Amino acid sequence: MLTKTMLVVVILSATSRAIAGGGMILSKDVCLVTIGFYTAHFTGYQPQTSDNTEFCGEFPAVGETIMVFDYLHKSLSEVPVDFRIIRDVVGKGDFIQFADIEDIGDLDAVTVFYQPPVVRSNASMNITYVFEEEGSYIGMVTAGHPTNDNIYTAVFPFTVGVRKFPWPVVSLAVAILIGGFFLFRMTSIGKTKKA
Repeated sequence: MLTKTMLVVVILSATSRAIAGGGMILSKDVCLVTIGFYTAHFTGYQPQTSDNTEFCGEFPAVGETIMVFDYLHKSLSEVPVDFRIIRDVVGKGDFIQFADIEDIGDLDAVTVFYQPPVVRSNASMNITYVFEEEGSYIGMVTAGHPTNDNIYTAVFPFTVGVRKFPWPVVSLAVAILIGGFFLFRMTSIGKTKKA
């Protein structure tokens, strides 16, 4: 029973980012953005400070940042797609959802970058933006449906110049400590009864 409980804690803590990301997940070292039924591979670069290192949700420094969305669905290259970066004034971090963005009200007041809708037949959207301030931000990708009026939006948190607290690592360490404590107690109880 204890082993199953520890396994559940470890699995949940390791997948918390994938569940709560509001549109972006890290899967097998590949960063994916889900926009409704569409999916795009996301890669971020900071060539002036980190050469060709790829980033997903944490950019280590302010400065020039290149964000690349490679569309994984052909129909995404047939519809207008826009991209917006806003300052995270919501404060929900990895748990941000589109409903939280709708509650902001004046989205333009917190927008630091906006790329109007563009059809990209090459199935790739490249954004270059120079971040001047460290902090938490939210990316928003919006795309339409190729045959009806549905609009899909993905929101995902990311940081610039700020490291996020490593909750999955901390959760794993706590689970190991609890498991070690119970294992120690179980072996101690067996020795006490024999004596």
